[in-house]
Amino acid sequence: MDIIISNSSGEPIYNQITSQIKEMILDGKLKEGDALPSMRALAQQLRISVITTKRAYEELEREGFIESYTGKGSFIKAQNKELFREEQLRQIEDMLINVCDKAKLCGMELDELREILEMVYGGQL
Repeated sequence: MDIIISNSSGEPIYNQITSQIKEMILDGKLKEGDALPSMRALAQQLRISVITTKRAYEELEREGFIESYTGKGSFIKAQNKELFREEQLRQIEDMLINVCDKAKLCGMELDELREILEMVYGGQL
């Protein structure tokens, strides 16, 4: 599993793990029933504490992305379509906030931004 941890990031390590695993699920790289590495194996691979991987897995389970079974491990859970859509919408909103902030910084008007969005969405760029 390709998870990259940044020590220079202000984001806690367990959040970095959960966000990257969620991204892999949402992108279809991890599918329903796929096994995750054991908490201990992932901790060794990333050279971090098992407590950190445990916290990440607990967060993923609480949010409905994985299921854990004692003695068997953790697996990707069948995704609730509404939960999946909600997570995608949240990510799109975050990206659009960044785009709007940049547009405002360079003095772009909403109509100009809307025009660019329509071109990009329509595949004309």
